[in-house]
Order: sequence, then C-alpha cells, then structure tokens
Amino acid sequence: MPTGLLFPGQGSQYEGMGLELSAAFPEARRTFEEVDEILGISLSTLMTMGPREELTETRNAQPALLTHSVAVLRVLGDRLGEPAMAAGHSLGEFSAHVAAGTLRFDDAVRAVRARGELMFEAGQRRPGTMAAILGLDEAEVEAVCAAASDSSGVVVPANLNSSGQVVISGDVGAVERALEGAREAGAKRVIPLHVSGAFHSPLMEPAQEGLREALESVKFDRPRFPVVSNVTARAVVEGEEARELLVEQLTSPVRWSESIRRMVDLGCDRFLEIGAGSVLTGLNRRNAKGFESISVGEPADLSKLGL
Repeated sequence: MPTGLLFPGQGSQYEGMGLELSAAFPEARRTFEEVDEILGISLSTLMTMGPREELTETRNAQPALLTHSVAVLRVLGDRLGEPAMAAGHSLGEFSAHVAAGTLRFDDAVRAVRARGELMFEAGQRRPGTMAAILGLDEAEVEAVCAAASDSSGVVVPANLNSSGQVVISGDVGAVERALEGAREAGAKRVIPLHVSGAFHSPLMEPAQEGLREALESVKFDRPRFPVVSNVTARAVVEGEEARELLVEQLTSPVRWSESIRRMVDLGCDRFLEIGAGSVLTGLNRRNAKGFESISVGEPADLSKLGL
C-alpha cells in the first residue's frame, strides 16, 4: 500500500513526549542520547520532564519535535517498507528530509535549533503574531488580509491547513484588523495564537537570511523518495532544491491542504503521522477524506499498525 509519511510541526510538542517510547525501545533511547550529545544540552530531559514553558520555546520545541519523529522512525525500522513520499508541516519538513535521507540527523538537529533561535530573534526585532480563522475559504482569508494590510503593518495567510482552517500571520495591529474583518465576513471562529513571532510572513526575512547561511555548509543528498514542499506543494527530488525551499519556507505560506492533495494525486493510499500528537491526522479528515490516516508517536500507537 503506497504510504505517505507526515511529520508534525511546532505546537504538537507536549511534556512527556517520548518518555514511554524511550523506556520501551533502545532505538528511541539512543536517539534521545544522541540529540543531547549533538546539542550539548539535555534536550531529552526537557522533552520528557519539562517544564512545559521551556519546552515550548521555539529553539527547544523544534529540535524536540524532530528528535521525537526520528526516534519513532527508528523504532519502526523497515517493518513498513519504503514510503511512497513524505511531507512535513513547517518544521516537520526537516523531519521529512531526514526520513528521506536528504539530511543527516545531526545536521538537521543543528539546523532546526538555529532556525528556532533565528525565528525568535526575528520576532523580537519586529514583534508580530498569528491567529487561526475557521469557516472562511482561502480566497476569503486572502481578501481579508489584503484589506487589513497598510503602511502601518502587514498580515498574510500563513498556514493553509484545510478547507475552512487558515492561520494568518503579521504585525499585531494588522492581524487584529484582519480578525475583525474575518468576523464581518462570516468566520465561524477566530483564535489568537500564543507565538513568539509572525511565522511564515515577511516579518521572518531576517531569520530567512540567517538560515540560508546556516545551511550553506550542510550536505543535502538526493532524497530516496519525494518530499512534498510546503512552499510549492510539489514533490522535491533533488537535494539542492530542498535546501533553497527550506529557506524560502520561512516567509512563505505552508500549503498544507494542497500538499496532501498532491500526495493523493501521486498515488498515496494511506498516511502515517510520525511523531508527536495527531494534528495532521485530524486535518486529513478533510484533506484526505476516505483515506486511512494513523498517528504513531508512542508505544501504544504501534498496535494501530498491527506491530
């Protein structure tokens, strides 16, 4: 059965992530020990014991989520066979490229640690925020954002998650205007998000340049299987293309629903969400209706796969 792997992004982290996994499987335990050695900090303790506030920090959440996903992959090993393709939501695209062999685990860990720090710094330099809009389609949200943007601030669609769920990002005042406009346009609900910056918006341009520099010395191999890009919603099959798209991603919208449709069009019959939480599996109730979607992050989840 052609399987698409999905990898979660920031926001899916939770205190205790990987605790049962590392206790049950030596492959997972070794992965957590490896990330501690790579970063020179006890990230594994932060993942399993918290505190939650520190784990949620962008610089910690990103390598934690990647590490958890890689630990699950190593536990699964070759029992699922070769995936048909993969995709990851924002930070999760790095995890997808580790799964595909484009990036080595250690290089990816260092890159996403730097990515998190750069995104936080960009947010401090030009404060911004994000919010979810439910009940409007992408075109309606785009119109709301265009009307709310002016010389005092900009707001753009940032995460095109599913039909009727779009996250916007930008300057605080512009986001507030957009939320009022969304209510007037008939949005079912608007939800301000607690974030440290306006991710996937023009406000992240300083982080983009820093990430480009950080990735210059990183080796990108040809993926063993295609990875669908957040930026283009097309399959990436070359390492150098992956490098540039991971940089562009910081200021581009995450075209998630379109990415899932692309994977279905390319032949995926089922999806496995690898790592923390089940956000992407939930989104697939709309994005891939009728297709099997399973989240795998802790030992109990392996029974869903008959393992």
